[in-house]
Amino acid sequence: MSDFASAQLDFGTLRGINRATLPAFPLMERMTVERGTAEDWELLHHLHYKTEGNAVGTKYWRLALEGETIGVLVLAQPTPLLKERHKAMEWYKPGGDTHLSNVFRYKMVNEDFTVVSRLVLDTVFRGVGVSYRFQNLVARLSGKKYVEIQSAMSKYNHFAQRAGFRFVKPMRSTPSSRACGSSGQHFDSHPADGVAIIEELDAMRPRLRAMTIEAMREFYYAKSQREKTGARQKFGTSRVEQMELSDLLKQLQQLVLGSPLYGIYRNPDAGLQISSPVPVLAFDDQSPAEPLKWRP
Repeated sequence: MSDFASAQLDFGTLRGINRATLPAFPLMERMTVERGTAEDWELLHHLHYKTEGNAVGTKYWRLALEGETIGVLVLAQPTPLLKERHKAMEWYKPGGDTHLSNVFRYKMVNEDFTVVSRLVLDTVFRGVGVSYRFQNLVARLSGKKYVEIQSAMSKYNHFAQRAGFRFVKPMRSTPSSRACGSSGQHFDSHPADGVAIIEELDAMRPRLRAMTIEAMREFYYAKSQREKTGARQKFGTSRVEQMELSDLLKQLQQLVLGSPLYGIYRNPDAGLQISSPVPVLAFDDQSPAEPLKWRP
């Protein structure tokens, strides 16, 4: 991989350390990682900062404590084209391709990649080192060669880095400057202030309000690769046209203002059928980049 951020956590130094010298959380010894269901997500989704929306091709994994769900990780189908992926993995980058090579690339992405869509942990068990162990083990159990994550939280909480994910340097959203300029033509408020923008829209005359919202929809669809690839492409513009105003504004803000970090994990256990449940402390028996030693 290329062009990764230089600051990486060195897990090799953790090998050989007597586990008894490290901080311990005794309940972790009774936690396991196993396949979950949508019901597990429904149980804890209210604790996640993103509760709306349905990802494509979701697979659920749960963290259990003696049979009780205390954490959920959702894997989903990856985006076919992603500039951060192309920066990290040059051989996936398109350029001068034929229809056949483009189809082959999409198949390769679907076969080799999955993406962490959601990760939520019961608040009682946060801050004790459970989430990065959980994430690493799910990445291994997925069977995929590469597991991706796009997370704004990774700027402040290095749970994904501790799980073995490596991150590229942050990349500014492509339509960011154009959108900020366009926003200034319609609104006095800052583009990030959604409440103020909606208040301005509500204060407009009905005809001007409708024209402004239509311009927002057109801009979002024109700049959003998400709406034109994968399962969403079959909807054309109809999905965007039917969006609630609050959802449209939120999607616009994420498109032009958001700068989540992109991380990727090379799965050393890709293609293996590892039986679950797996004890969460199996993470500690090798570095994140080494094959899992635990076997049932």
